[in-house]
Amino acid sequence: PASRYSVIPLKLEQAPAAQASLLAMEPETGAIKAMVGGVDFFRSQFNRAIQAQRQPGSSFKPIIYTAALDKNYTPASIVVDSPLVFEEAMKDEKWRPRNYDERFMGPTTVRDALAKSRNVVTIKILKDIGVDYAISYARLLGIQSPLSRDLSIALGSSAVSLLEMTSAFATLDNMGARPDPLFIIRITDSAGNVLEENAPKSTPVISPQTAYIMTTLLQSVIDYGTGMRAKSLGRPAAGKTGTTNNLNDAWFIGYVPGLAAGTWIGYDDEKPLGRAETGGRAALPIWIKFMREATAGMPAKSFQTPDGLEFARIDPETGLLAGPAAVDAVFEVFKAGTAPTEASSGKGKSSSSDFFMIDTGSSPARVKKAEPEEFAD
Repeated sequence: PASRYSVIPLKLEQAPAAQASLLAMEPETGAIKAMVGGVDFFRSQFNRAIQAQRQPGSSFKPIIYTAALDKNYTPASIVVDSPLVFEEAMKDEKWRPRNYDERFMGPTTVRDALAKSRNVVTIKILKDIGVDYAISYARLLGIQSPLSRDLSIALGSSAVSLLEMTSAFATLDNMGARPDPLFIIRITDSAGNVLEENAPKSTPVISPQTAYIMTTLLQSVIDYGTGMRAKSLGRPAAGKTGTTNNLNDAWFIGYVPGLAAGTWIGYDDEKPLGRAETGGRAALPIWIKFMREATAGMPAKSFQTPDGLEFARIDPETGLLAGPAAVDAVFEVFKAGTAPTEASSGKGKSSSSDFFMIDTGSSPARVKKAEPEEFAD
């Protein structure tokens, strides 16, 4: 009879071979709210949230775009997504950067290029604004690790820490003021005497207008780009996925008003995570799960809009003001005085002169290690 047998619940578990890390920061104070350095502290005491340096892939692109916003680029600026070849005469080598989907979109707005993580567009922007200029912005945002002085940094070729990346994104959430990471607020002895006390500190490094516009660009990543899964959070959020060559590293760095968090997953020996294990698939679900719990008691707020901005109805095909015949016009945000003044005919435009570009002498030394991420997550 069935009553003679006991029911014993069983489950099959497999210890994860890949490692993961998470770091959450309060942008206004820099206070570290949560930190996970690995899967199991008893298996490894190495803290991957602050000690590991890994290639960030496309999660580094927002730093390039932030620099570009302060060098005459706007969300409506048009850049041609087209084949690009760099030749290095001394080594008789060529570098042909590609997009994840192996396709080119032609004339593309800055907003769409970041949302859909177009590699070639990012490289063209970096080439235009200058590598040293972009690196200077990385330093402003808190990236302290060594960065290669070549175009490959557009694809996240230089290794950085999760703490650095999360601090950079927290700066955007904090209206352009970079918070110093605050791990310990106060230490007291058994009698209550204060042995150590640290006060929050932040440094304004970019304008509130630049930070806000960049935040809206990162909201588009979630609205219709590589980070669409984060829409399930059900509140305003901004962020960026990152995936490196051969799927060795998967990242998602993002924030809601008042809380920034970054997640990373990969193997310590840098072997591939596996087919399609991209930032949007491997790292983003961790971020969503954490953020859902961490923000459960927080009201859903919109990002604060600073003064000094203007909004205009734009034709996304041309980046110009939407004319009477414009199709799918959108409202776009600009720094005051930078919105286009010319109206579009509504028929769109394209440029063939930039559809195939060749450059010489700029072949990045580390490009084979840095590669794109997906659009379809």
